[in-house]
Amino acid sequence: MSILIKSATLIDPGNTSLHLKKRDVLVKKGTIEKIAAKISVGRNTQIIERHNLHLSVGWFDSSVAFGEPGFEERETITNGLEVAAKSGFTDILLNTNTSPTPDTSSDIVFLKERGNGKVTNLYPLGNLTQAGKGEHLAELYDMHNAGAVGFYDYKKSIADANLMKIALLYAQNFGGLVCSFPQDTSIAAHGNVHEGEVSTRLGLKGVPALAEELQIARDLFLLEYTGGKLHIPTVSSIGSIKLIAEAKKKGLDVTCSVPIHNLFFTDKELETFDTNFKTKPPIRQKQDAQALLKGLKNGTIDFVTSDHTPIDIEEKRVEFDNADFGTIGLESAFGGLNALLDTEETVKLLTKGRERFHVKTPKLKEGEPANLTLFDPDEEYVFSTGHIGSTSKNSIFLNKKIKGLVYGSINNGKMVLN
Repeated sequence: MSILIKSATLIDPGNTSLHLKKRDVLVKKGTIEKIAAKISVGRNTQIIERHNLHLSVGWFDSSVAFGEPGFEERETITNGLEVAAKSGFTDILLNTNTSPTPDTSSDIVFLKERGNGKVTNLYPLGNLTQAGKGEHLAELYDMHNAGAVGFYDYKKSIADANLMKIALLYAQNFGGLVCSFPQDTSIAAHGNVHEGEVSTRLGLKGVPALAEELQIARDLFLLEYTGGKLHIPTVSSIGSIKLIAEAKKKGLDVTCSVPIHNLFFTDKELETFDTNFKTKPPIRQKQDAQALLKGLKNGTIDFVTSDHTPIDIEEKRVEFDNADFGTIGLESAFGGLNALLDTEETVKLLTKGRERFHVKTPKLKEGEPANLTLFDPDEEYVFSTGHIGSTSKNSIFLNKKIKGLVYGSINNGKMVLN
């Protein structure tokens, strides 16, 4: 397949010769064959022309959940990867909230096979503990050899400090990355939202920022003792940022991410009791959101994530206390982030993080594989169900004004366009 992308503004901050230049890009057999001011082609080439067309290397998301196996009604792998491609993501990490959970090498092989042949590459995470129960380590080395890029009990913290210590020590033998969800369950208890003025006034059970910060402090102490590599997904509080910044100054090998919706929203949104705002970690106060943005800009927070979590409508259309945690986020990720930051910063953040998980970083260069995202950064619109391709519709961004449309993506010799 030959594709000619016409008059696209290239966003590639690391390449001064191309960055912000308007160029034609010719893709043949999955490879970038030519980048030039004007390219002429024959009849057998598909030409892509769109309003205000921009192009960057494909985007990466480090925290995506679907449902398969076990919860296919939420999202299948096939549909989820189609949604990811249409949302601009050419590489995603798949979380472990399935049934059964992936805690053996055969589970990892199954997930990789289900993801083969798509525009978006699927990189599976494996459970850190058997069945995600936090009692015994899973088959980390075998899963690593089968293709697992990290180990994570999705949205479950490891209460046993000695088990976390052993995991950090053991994973060093093969360069494995341990991921630890930041929430002390003894403090969080049965909380649903950020503990503060709003939760108290509305009568909702709160999750204090202390629950996140205690867990992070413990894990960082363990990391300092053991060495190894630690990733802390989805941080949400000012205190967490300070702890991680101090750890990085000490030279500890730690990274962290933040959900885009935790940058965009505050707990004021809970006034409507809309269960789409019930997320884990919870959206917090304005000062937290501001600190998270600052942490992104100064590098304390390493990358952003959509934290895409499809939830069946029956699990959301109930009383707030009984609703499941989570929001879908792939379709709104670019528009939400781009509404807060300029386009260059947005694209830089959406293309960061691959190296942490040993995923190859694409290049916008002749002779390189075409791993590309096409978008318009300036279109403002109200996000609606019509913008959702996921099987589940539980979006926190519904009826919110965001900025930036994704036209599609190209990868693996294939193309998906909206």
